[in-house]
Amino acid sequence: MAQHKSAVKRHRQSLKRRRRNQHVKSTLRTLVKKVRTAIAGNNREAAVSELREATRALDKAVSKGVLKRNTASRTIARLARRVHLLAQSPETATPAS
Repeated sequence: MAQHKSAVKRHRQSLKRRRRNQHVKSTLRTLVKKVRTAIAGNNREAAVSELREATRALDKAVSKGVLKRNTASRTIARLARRVHLLAQSPETATPAS
């Protein structure tokens, strides 16, 4: 265990950040799963609303430093593409990637 006051404080801060990061990442996984479930069920309205919610949460996670910018952008782009394909035709809503 750390001995210096500054090291003890840093350890305390790192534990606090770790708990926050775990909570945010868990919430993000749930939101992304909801979008994918709506897409799989061919429910366009639900998919669009869930995508909006997930996008907002992903952007917020980036601003808090929980996720890297490109990781969030990539996730949003993939989900948005699938929701867009769902709007066009239900057969093509599940691309290979």
